[in-house]
Amino acid sequence: QVQIVESGGGLVQHGGSLRLSCAASGRFFSIRAMGWYRQGPGKQRELVATITSSGSTNYSDSVKGRFTISRDNAKNTVYLQMNSLKLEDTAAYYCNANIVTSVVLRGYWGQGTQVTVSS
Repeated sequence: QVQIVESGGGLVQHGGSLRLSCAASGRFFSIRAMGWYRQGPGKQRELVATITSSGSTNYSDSVKGRFTISRDNAKNTVYLQMNSLKLEDTAAYYCNANIVTSVVLRGYWGQGTQVTVSS
């Protein structure tokens, strides 16, 4: 059984910062790419940032230069440092991890953590 648990969301003022964490636990062989996605009110879920097991990163244009994704492979954890937050960053943020268990690779999602940016 694999579990993905996010934390770190909350209410922050425009221009502020938050750091999200996402930890994978359970029985598995390895974690490949991990990433953060978000879903704002009335919107579809969208990619925020991804990071491979070797540390290569990819960001959506809307967060490039403001957000930083990183991971600690020893702790099976991925982080999202969010700076210069804008009102439009308000969303539920979801962690995704591509995990190898027994003989299959599949993606796992967390339950999400809410980020609300106020003016």
